[in-house]
Amino acid sequence: MNITPSIPDLMEAKALMALRQDLAAAFRICHRFGWSESVGNHFSAAVSASGKQFLLNPRWQHFATIKASDLLLLDADDPDVMTGANAPDPSAWTVHGTLHRMLPEARVILHCHSPHAVALSCLKDPTLLPLDNNTARFFGRIGYDLEFGGIADAQEEGERLARMIKGKSVLVMGNHGVTIAGETVADAFEDLYFFEKAAQTMVLALSTGKPLAILSDEIAQATSDGWIPYRGMAERHFDYLKSCLDREDMSWRD
Repeated sequence: MNITPSIPDLMEAKALMALRQDLAAAFRICHRFGWSESVGNHFSAAVSASGKQFLLNPRWQHFATIKASDLLLLDADDPDVMTGANAPDPSAWTVHGTLHRMLPEARVILHCHSPHAVALSCLKDPTLLPLDNNTARFFGRIGYDLEFGGIADAQEEGERLARMIKGKSVLVMGNHGVTIAGETVADAFEDLYFFEKAAQTMVLALSTGKPLAILSDEIAQATSDGWIPYRGMAERHFDYLKSCLDREDMSWRD
């Protein structure tokens, strides 16, 4: 169920609206990139310091139609969420509710089944190897969960995923897809964008059947560290992508 915006540590109205708009834009852009999947998958963003109050997409609403005002405002500690008339998808509640409750530092959580990330997750060993700038970007930043058990609708699965992603910014979910955690929507979306590119590079390189030129751990770590001063790219890239949405349809802002 939705909650009223009267929680003491809830961000002020202007900032909350900006967050709603950014998250709505992320859904639309994800669809434009071909990463949406029917009316499934979920993005969320914490609105309170504790992380327990968060925004989440409504149950089974297509990414291409989501507006800022459509996003549910939920409380991870509310036992009545799933009994309300506007209850979220059970798997979304299990995973995102648990992650936000257990990991207040995970301000934005994006989960989708982008094609190359899924392909990577289906390998016996889905480790993303440091092969170039983009793959090395994630060196030391990825958690791996290889205990796929079908639709994630059990409390213990949400807790396991929270343990696996803690201290990381990416979780490769074996036989499933990818989940990204970030400080802002722009930061998280940038990692989603580059992770899909990195997974594509890995899958294409493997498809040649030739030996891979894997970077040393030292070079991979230096490359990953070298990306840190460029993190400001995320806001500029996301602003551009939002401007593309605006030129076609500004309804996501409503």
